[in-house]
Amino acid sequence: MRKGAKAAVIGSVFAVMVGGAGYGAFNVMSALDGSGGGGSGSGGPAAVKTGPPSSAEVKETSTKFFAAWEQGDAAKAAAYTNFAQKAQELLAGYRDDAHLTGVKITPGAATGATVPFSVRATVSFEGKSKPFAYDSRLTVVRGETTGKALVDWKASVVHPELQEGDTLVTGESASPPIEAVDRNNVVLTKEKYPSLGPILDALREKYGDTAGGTAGVELAIHHATEGAGDTALVTLAKGKAGKLRTTLSASVQAAAEKAVAQYAESSVVAVQPSSGEVLAVANHRADGFNAAFQGTLAPGSTMKIITAAMLIDNGVTTMNGPAPCTETATWQSQTFHNLTNLAPNEKASLANSFMRSCNTAFVKLIDEKPLTDESLTTEAQTRFGLGQNNWKTGIPSFDGSVPASSGPDRAANAIGQGQVQMSPLNMASVTATAMTGTFRQPVIVSRKLDDRELATAKGLPSSTSAQLRAMMNLTATSGTAAQVMAGLGGNIGAKTGSAEVDAQSKSNSWFTGYRNDIAAAAMTQGGGHGVDAAGPIVAAVLRTGG
Repeated sequence: MRKGAKAAVIGSVFAVMVGGAGYGAFNVMSALDGSGGGGSGSGGPAAVKTGPPSSAEVKETSTKFFAAWEQGDAAKAAAYTNFAQKAQELLAGYRDDAHLTGVKITPGAATGATVPFSVRATVSFEGKSKPFAYDSRLTVVRGETTGKALVDWKASVVHPELQEGDTLVTGESASPPIEAVDRNNVVLTKEKYPSLGPILDALREKYGDTAGGTAGVELAIHHATEGAGDTALVTLAKGKAGKLRTTLSASVQAAAEKAVAQYAESSVVAVQPSSGEVLAVANHRADGFNAAFQGTLAPGSTMKIITAAMLIDNGVTTMNGPAPCTETATWQSQTFHNLTNLAPNEKASLANSFMRSCNTAFVKLIDEKPLTDESLTTEAQTRFGLGQNNWKTGIPSFDGSVPASSGPDRAANAIGQGQVQMSPLNMASVTATAMTGTFRQPVIVSRKLDDRELATAKGLPSSTSAQLRAMMNLTATSGTAAQVMAGLGGNIGAKTGSAEVDAQSKSNSWFTGYRNDIAAAAMTQGGGHGVDAAGPIVAAVLRTGG
């Protein structure tokens, strides 16, 4: 926000208070309840309650919290939480920085210790006022030190879109509004394409001042995440929107939105291989994070596209050369296995091991000369443009990471585990590079808009690209991706992947594929095998054409 508006900083969320801040919060709570820190009638210390709060405690605590909030008494309301200092900062900012008054809170029926509620208020600034209404929820917990029933403090209690470190302010907008349009001049809004919200905010943050618009006055969330634009909640005075053309395709975006909505914690990106232009980016996540562009997760067996290219480029084998698929493979004391029910084939070619996603074949081949600990890193950087922190897509994005690793991680990296990290954007780009042989850094707005320098890489030899296309086509037509890709005509290819995560019962589902001039990659956290969740998302996007 401009005009020097102050910010109510939203702090970390803790379920149980510890240390000095917690001690102070609980002392205030005791004073409010009229129960001092003294002993019981027998002269000993009072017994500390344990166990979940009762329904009566939940009602009493939430009622007192709501009443103090309505009265604008930030200190009193905060004292009914388990993180009084941070709660007071945000609740004071709600009144002083967001300029919200006339607060009326209506609780709903509690479910256990969780109380849903609706908020109605008025936001006023420089003679302009508008109503503001939304729904939120809170949970009452037992304070372990005092045994008191307290509101479990989270920034989202105040507003469901608030996250740690965000600020809530009213004033002149930090950037003029934009009217974002797709490649065919179709207007893109977060109302019609919900997961575009953070992307449109980021585009406004970066290009609002140069798109020709003028700032308005609004109540907004200023996000702590670097590069994330403000999220407007109420517009008090409209600014003039500047027009911003993106590379997105409204039809592909609509398909992506619908596809990710079927699976929780899912993200997908589609790019045009011939240009590197992003056609769609969609996320369906509880945290609202743009994991499609900024996710940093192990990509599982989709990484075998890069590993296969490394093996071919270094003369280790070819698609028709040997890549024995054994039951297990040991690398520097660590034993690697294949997915359950994958039959060994010690006479397998690289194409066969690729299409069946045999881990042991790739682990065995990384020991061959002239490969070193740096070979996979070099392949990723010089051929696929990954891992050099120089992508300039137009909004914040992750460039992928393929660090040179020794020991067991060298083998794990080759099958997309270990230290390798990717986003769906990265894997869509990898697929586009494999398909065309040329690396084109993905963009969501034209580089001509701000004359930014795009990342470059030398791409793949034509023979390597041809072999990758052939292996991905086999995977899509008769390998692990065949069921998902069934019915898709034209020039198609795919690679499945699943990535195991410590303390996670189901693996992350990964899938990447291409059809004609569209390449897409998806990831679903906890989605299982590649064909279980990410695969159907990618297939739905590829059906839009290309």
